[in-house]
Amino acid sequence: MFSDKKNANTTASEPGASQNRINEGTHINGDITSKGFFRIDGVVEGTVSTPSKVVLGKNGVIKGNLSCENADIAGSFSGNLNVSQLLTLRSTANIKGDVVVGKLSVEPGAAFNATCRMQPGDASQSKANQSTVYDRPDRSSVKAAEQLN
Repeated sequence: MFSDKKNANTTASEPGASQNRINEGTHINGDITSKGFFRIDGVVEGTVSTPSKVVLGKNGVIKGNLSCENADIAGSFSGNLNVSQLLTLRSTANIKGDVVVGKLSVEPGAAFNATCRMQPGDASQSKANQSTVYDRPDRSSVKAAEQLN
């Protein structure tokens, strides 16, 4: 009925498999690199780098650089922000600095005082998101269609 088997496909070395939490009241000066998910409710002054997701809680603060795949920000960020996929800014977010993102979602009330550059995460996604351009039909095919009616 119950299996002791856990998902063997997820290991601690894979991006997003492990979770890191910096609680409120914690203040870190320096650089942080991890392969796992981050939840930050404290203060980080330095560089945070992960190939996974970062959640900056309502009371969380990052002063420095953030590089990640996805970010969900409700707190304060000041510095260089590089998100390869989706950056979500909650209504309580306060962003200052330089931002490079794949996609951007901003809730009403968020303060976004930054330079922002949109750039696709990878070439395969950008091709899938491109719209198809159709040529305008020539006059002879339009006249032929009118004659059928």
